[in-house]
Amino acid sequence: MSDRQYKLVTCTINGCECTAMVDVRASLADMLRNEYELTSVKKGCEVGECGACTVIIDGECFNSCIYLAIWADGKSITTLEGLTGPKGELSDLQQAFADETAIQCGFCTPGFIVEAENVLERGKIYSDDELRKLLSGHLCRCTGYDNIIRAVKKTMYQRHGMKMPEEAAADEPLIYQPDEIKK
Repeated sequence: MSDRQYKLVTCTINGCECTAMVDVRASLADMLRNEYELTSVKKGCEVGECGACTVIIDGECFNSCIYLAIWADGKSITTLEGLTGPKGELSDLQQAFADETAIQCGFCTPGFIVEAENVLERGKIYSDDELRKLLSGHLCRCTGYDNIIRAVKKTMYQRHGMKMPEEAAADEPLIYQPDEIKK
């Protein structure tokens, strides 16, 4: 006889109501991957340190590897798959990651994009330092951090109908002062 206990979990995943019978010890990452084949939810460290499993639950980001599936009952969950358009087209943020070469091996990318989307939905203009801090719960082993920040910044400014400061400055001729030139 098995000592496992199961519970019926009903939640909304990427806009669709879903119901699954899950082991009460299963993580949300396990449920999303095994029951719904949402493979953007990566299982990296499985202790909530790397951010590869990040999902949005009722408007807040969580590491789904340490969030029990049974806690998702009645909640609304968004994964990377939920950010694509109705015909599978990339969101503006996903496209910016591609354009800015912020995707290398791709393992950390879904978590970064989900977290960045949650940050950008706040509608605020952030400095580079603020963006780095807001995204600091994610590890990229390929060290693509600069390109990731650039992709998020690009999307942030586009959503506000503005040019990125570097692009605006690039429209003007560069004039160097003698003390700025390194010898």
